[in-house]
Amino acid sequence: MEARRRRRRRREAEEPSPAERAAALQRRLLEARDALRGEAAWEHLRAAVGTALGGRGAQAEEPPPRCVCYGLGSVAACAAARPQLALLLLLLDELQVPRERCRVFDPVFSALDVAVLAELGLAVVSENEEGKHPAGDGTTLFYMIHCGKALYNNLLWSNWSVAALSKIIIVGNSFRGIEERLLSRILERDYSYIAKVLKGTEEIPLPTHPQYADVFNDTSVHWFPLPKLEELPSDTWLFQEEPTYQECEDLEIIRKQDKGSILRSTQNEVES
Repeated sequence: MEARRRRRRRREAEEPSPAERAAALQRRLLEARDALRGEAAWEHLRAAVGTALGGRGAQAEEPPPRCVCYGLGSVAACAAARPQLALLLLLLDELQVPRERCRVFDPVFSALDVAVLAELGLAVVSENEEGKHPAGDGTTLFYMIHCGKALYNNLLWSNWSVAALSKIIIVGNSFRGIEERLLSRILERDYSYIAKVLKGTEEIPLPTHPQYADVFNDTSVHWFPLPKLEELPSDTWLFQEEPTYQECEDLEIIRKQDKGSILRSTQNEVES
């Protein structure tokens, strides 16, 4: 019994402290950011976002952009989340978006994730908005790689006007890909806002990178040029019913009422 207690105390003494784990993870993330700086994945994203910023048709000079990041995943437990976060950090630097103006949320964030993201200067949000975030007065970049279709649909609903949609850019799953993969009746029934805005959308698909084939696949930069939005039928904007997904059989998001959507702490989650 005493020998077991000594072994347990020895293991506990050898395990890194929470602060050491956070520092190590932050170093890995910054190394991933620096490694991506010269990669084609970054160059393609930078060029596509630049095209989106210049191609929306907004007339007035806008304030500096802000950012909202959904669906990142656990950077402590998920290897794919780290290059996604690294690319986001590069993008914030490129656009000169202060990190405190980048809101970050995922229901799976652990205490370690929250600590590391906050240390990087990002604004970690505790409320599950289900993607229902209005763009506000200035340009808003929504970074939503590999999110559920309902999250994109909710985001569009919460910005359902010509003025609001023309101010947002979405980096996320290809809308054209969603259209191709879903039966039209399912798309129109469950994800009606995606269906309605397709003709008002410009999209640049990002090429699949061999090193990050599972990280950035099916990813596009989307924006909604003012002239294209104004060409949509006027009754497009009359339908503003909040999505409920009552008939959706495969909802890919965690709902607000789900207790699991609260930021939670998990133990021993860092990959070796």
